[in-house]
Amino acid sequence: MSSGPDLSFAVPPEVAFGRELRALRHAQGWSLDAFGKRIGYSGTMVGYYERAKRPVPEAFVAKAEEVLGLSGELVTLWKAVNPQTAPKWFRQWPKIESAARTLRSWEPLLVPGLLQTEEYASAVLRAEPGVTEEQIKDALETRLRRQAIFSRPTPPTLVAVIDEGILHRPIGGKSIMYDQLTHLLALMDHPNITIQVVPLAVGANGGLLGGFAVAHRPGAPDAAYLETAGNGQVTDRVEEVEAISLRHDTIRAWAHPLHVTRDVIREMIVRYEQ
Repeated sequence: MSSGPDLSFAVPPEVAFGRELRALRHAQGWSLDAFGKRIGYSGTMVGYYERAKRPVPEAFVAKAEEVLGLSGELVTLWKAVNPQTAPKWFRQWPKIESAARTLRSWEPLLVPGLLQTEEYASAVLRAEPGVTEEQIKDALETRLRRQAIFSRPTPPTLVAVIDEGILHRPIGGKSIMYDQLTHLLALMDHPNITIQVVPLAVGANGGLLGGFAVAHRPGAPDAAYLETAGNGQVTDRVEEVEAISLRHDTIRAWAHPLHVTRDVIREMIVRYEQ
């Protein structure tokens, strides 16, 4: 078992990209406008990219690399913002997630990706049929980078509702589950993270067919994603997002309050002690 949960979060990849771009520009002694003229973009737009206020197009990265005389440094950082290892349907979700002010999620089978420890996530990814070590490594890095949203000065609010069965499923073995549940308990102290457990005694509920999440984004339509065994869907269609939001509210009504959820997680931690 580890000595305790790690509540630190990495710098968001779009922020890391912007910081590196700014450092490289400063190293050349170029103003925003001077750099922009060299690569065919306005200084204002370059500033947006440096401050992670706009999605960075691949064409910009290629031209910046050429002008700065680089050999893939910016491309590597850009790929962290635009992961190619995730399923195609899912690739837009981390960007939506990153721009969200509020996230509401439901998971019936696994700890939500935003709350997983590295070891738990690795065990989940290894269960995928035919997966290679390289694919596991890339997918794990992508999943852990998503958690960086909670390190921001103004992180989103997350309301995560999970089924109690998740606590009983020994993903990766007792040691990994001990660390994962200890991590969950510690995350409940984060001012922007709420975790609630739906008890097994509820029986059937409206979320047993799959997990989902809803993102509220200021200045943009709300969006949602739905999980299935082999595929998934990301949508911002108003009627679909409203239906998913209602489903989340309905499921959450069955969940334990926070103080009871803490007790349930503590009881399960004791079971996984070695």
